[in-house]
Amino acid sequence: MSFLRKILAVTAFLAFSATAIMHTGSAQAADPENTVILTLKDGDVAIELRPDLAPKHVEQIKKLVRDGAYNGVVFHRVIEGFMAQTGDVQYGNADKDYQPGRAGTGGSSYGNLPAEFSKQPFIRGTVGMARSQAPDSANSQFFIMFDEGAFLNGQYTVVGEVVSGMEVVDKIKKGSKSANGSVDNPDRIVKAIVLADRK
Repeated sequence: MSFLRKILAVTAFLAFSATAIMHTGSAQAADPENTVILTLKDGDVAIELRPDLAPKHVEQIKKLVRDGAYNGVVFHRVIEGFMAQTGDVQYGNADKDYQPGRAGTGGSSYGNLPAEFSKQPFIRGTVGMARSQAPDSANSQFFIMFDEGAFLNGQYTVVGEVVSGMEVVDKIKKGSKSANGSVDNPDRIVKAIVLADRK
């Protein structure tokens, strides 16, 4: 092996090692208490919650996850190239008292939350809190971005980001464009857990 090839081989090895260390470090740095796993029909989606951006919203989502409130809840509004919305624990649970005509209008018994808007942009994989026209009306519903949506920046609370499983999110059944993303026979969250609770 020539001297130049040896140098290239060593350089490639060092680059690979640095990448492996960075990935290992980031995996160890993940906070299980602020990671939610959504099991969907095509696999798991890991969401890193951001208490640094929206502590009240993160706390409410974790309470609902630990209550089992999101289990069985449908993705009632899914728009190709935009986002998939879910989390209506009142009217959107396909396993109990499902009301398709009202899904998307309900919330939880914990009450609405004051907005926690930030400068964090809405990009592919961002998880934001759904709300009505009133800024302080987010409750249990959230959405996952399929693509960038700068028009949402500073107008909706960013609560987290997908850190693995976006290919699963991409497979969520899409809704009708003419009906603002409303989905017939929608996909659902099979189960949601906080990673720290996984046994």
